[in-house]
Amino acid sequence: MTDAIHDDFETLTSERLQSLFDASDYVAEDEITTTVLLALKLGRPLLVEGEPGAGKTELAKVLAAGFDTDLVRLQCYEGLAAESALYEWNYTKQLLAVQSGRDGDERSVFTEEYLLERPLLRALHHSGERPPVLLIDEVDRADEEFEALLLEVLSDFQVSIPELGTVDADTAPIVIITSNRTRGLSDALKRRCLYLHVEPPSFEKEQAIVRRKVPELDETVVAAVCGVTERLREESLLKPPGVAETLDWARALTALDGVPTDGDHPLTATDIRTTLGCLLKEVEDVERVDDETMSALLAAAETSSE
Repeated sequence: MTDAIHDDFETLTSERLQSLFDASDYVAEDEITTTVLLALKLGRPLLVEGEPGAGKTELAKVLAAGFDTDLVRLQCYEGLAAESALYEWNYTKQLLAVQSGRDGDERSVFTEEYLLERPLLRALHHSGERPPVLLIDEVDRADEEFEALLLEVLSDFQVSIPELGTVDADTAPIVIITSNRTRGLSDALKRRCLYLHVEPPSFEKEQAIVRRKVPELDETVVAAVCGVTERLREESLLKPPGVAETLDWARALTALDGVPTDGDHPLTATDIRTTLGCLLKEVEDVERVDDETMSALLAAAETSSE
């Protein structure tokens, strides 16, 4: 944990939290800082919604790094079952134990020795000095039935295991739940969380992010990069580039020979065309960048860098 941050969240201030964000080059407005601070102080899960690539997942990573604790990540997907999220028994190990006669009583193989912890139980059973950050990523991709599974965990920070009993967290984890809003979430889940909507970044915020994350780029080139991505988002794309794609592109420009990283030379059509795969991930979107669109992107780069 950084020197400016204390273990006791009751003494945590917005200034100290902002310093944590700054140290990790995470650009956070007052709304983000205040909402995260309240979630920490109140011990409530934080539901973060917004467009893909807006920095939702990064928020959990920054908190784990800033508080010097573990990040326990549960990536959600359609059909996610309790066995993958909570726990399951190591049936092979149980069977071998029974066959060897080491644990002849069938009940004796239902102990923690044979338990395989999955992310939710691992976060509750965490034995570190500080509570972990539990990231439940893209919860909207999971089925509605999975939300019901989360309610006990998020309400009382406990898991019921029929063979063992109830496992309670000694210290509640810091819970960050992200959603891309591909479907609506239940009211019961929302009630258990504080809510934060991450807006798509303004041109100025995106510039600040790129400057911090890719400091080797000249500010003029940074402005040109952000101008191009901002103009691309005006097109009718299947998957418009997010901040993550902008950063990928900026880093790619620094990695290639002959591509400008200082303000003396503007981006060219060749620079943009040959690196479009960093920004666009659908063939239909790449094909939309015709000569007319390319001219518009170059004009945006030039205007933004002036």
